[in-house]
Amino acid sequence: MEARQFDERLPEFEEKDVRVIGVSRDEPDALQRFCVKYDLGFTFLSDPDHSVHEAYGAWGERLLRGVGAIRSTVLVGADGTVERAWYGVSANGHAEEVLAAV
Repeated sequence: MEARQFDERLPEFEEKDVRVIGVSRDEPDALQRFCVKYDLGFTFLSDPDHSVHEAYGAWGERLLRGVGAIRSTVLVGADGTVERAWYGVSANGHAEEVLAAV
């Protein structure tokens, strides 16, 4: 749901010069099938060792679910610095929330 909503709003992100990149713990083959299945028009990166998740604070203890990926969005500026981060987000409506903030 979240990926599809970001994809639906992709032209609006592009108008604001914001590049959308997804990061998933899935292996590359599974991630590619996911992107094809939902016809996603933005880049997805595979992070099976969760090192990228950890670097951005998106890996840790989840309420009632143990340690794992925390659904997150990180807005990285053109200079590479983190401008804003959202953690523990709800999939539905989050793309709109991020779009409103950029």
